[in-house]
Amino acid sequence: MRKKRRKAAYRKRPHNRASMFFVTMAVLVIVAVIAVSATRLQKKIDAYDERIAELQAEIQREEQRAKELEEFRKYTQTKGFVEEIAQNQLGLVYDGEILFKQEQ
Repeated sequence: MRKKRRKAAYRKRPHNRASMFFVTMAVLVIVAVIAVSATRLQKKIDAYDERIAELQAEIQREEQRAKELEEFRKYTQTKGFVEEIAQNQLGLVYDGEILFKQEQ
């Protein structure tokens, strides 16, 4: 019986309630800070995910451009390209070929 009295008397002390209140408030503040931090971090993660998607799209565009440039490089090494440039820019013609120009 003596133990029951001590526990009951201990629970009713006002300083114990105040300390429990402060501990509870401290835990709630910590939880609130963690929740706010988690929200901020999630926003950053979403922004980074969006940036990753943009960069991957840009990588695909650049890979396509690299393919086109490689095809153009191969074309520039052909005889047809050399003939085209010679005719269009330099005005050269084959022997026996007649060039007609439109008056401006």
